[in-house]
Amino acid sequence: MEKQPANGILEDFRIQLADCWQRLPNKGLFCVLLVAWLSLFHFLGNSTVGYIPTPSLLSWMSAAYGSTGDAAARDDSHGKLIPFLVLGLFWLKRKRLLALPLRTWTPGLLVVALALGLHLLGYMVQQPRISIVALFVGIYGLMGLAWGPQWLYESFFPFCLFAFCVPLGWSAVSITFPLRLLVCRAVELISGYILQIDILRVGTALMNPAGHYQYDVAAACSGIRSLFATVAVGIIYAMLCFQPWWKRGVLIASAVPLAVFGNIVRMMTIIIAAEVWGQEAGNYVHEGGPFGIISLLPYVAAFAGLILLGRLLGEQPSKPVADPAPAQVV
Repeated sequence: MEKQPANGILEDFRIQLADCWQRLPNKGLFCVLLVAWLSLFHFLGNSTVGYIPTPSLLSWMSAAYGSTGDAAARDDSHGKLIPFLVLGLFWLKRKRLLALPLRTWTPGLLVVALALGLHLLGYMVQQPRISIVALFVGIYGLMGLAWGPQWLYESFFPFCLFAFCVPLGWSAVSITFPLRLLVCRAVELISGYILQIDILRVGTALMNPAGHYQYDVAAACSGIRSLFATVAVGIIYAMLCFQPWWKRGVLIASAVPLAVFGNIVRMMTIIIAAEVWGQEAGNYVHEGGPFGIISLLPYVAAFAGLILLGRLLGEQPSKPVADPAPAQVV
């Protein structure tokens, strides 16, 4: 079977996208309301114009997701990737969604009204994160208004992934500090009781008693990025490949300990390298080793754990849906 050229793949995607757009009813209504909704949050979205001098909540979010700057912004940088991930998952579910009896649904306005009230609350108390939740809840309500309750039910996942778009900022310390302590204690126990490596822990600092090496598990090394990535992948994997809710719950719940396990694996490689070859070797491993491969250890270990658990639970991917007939506008 010959490999399809890249231009052929793009052309096939363009054809399928045009077909889906043609089949989708009430798209004009949804687009007009979406533009109006986004305009509200652009011009009257942010009441805190101190650190980020803009009334636009969208600009505030862009600044919060900045990949450069302080550690808090870098930890939230995944937020700018979530919309593309959600769109990709909607594309995977397109046949199932278009096969629904799509219709306008007036109660969707109640969801929009709830989102508007939530935004007013966030605006008055100067909490942009509340307004971010309102932004996405409102878009969810607009989808219900344009396409009905069954669309809302089928699109709850992946739409719930927009929760990862809410930046934590410095409030993430309440998560990162316990993670740092947990990882340090685990490394201390594994080193001392299993590998027989003499190591001292002082808070979040790990050191050799003779002073040959010392490392401090800083906030940037807490593993919060791998935690978010593992939880997100766990949710996607559970929802796409499993039908029983208890299996989904087990897989999603396992994402947190697996993310912690991945970070412990990375810290153990640093300690072992430092124990054998000294501080410089540990620093080299800490920086990622050859081509930055070692920095991927937390993700590899966590994702491998998810896949293994999925195999034990028994994957049951959703059955494919046949191409739907053109939807009728009601």
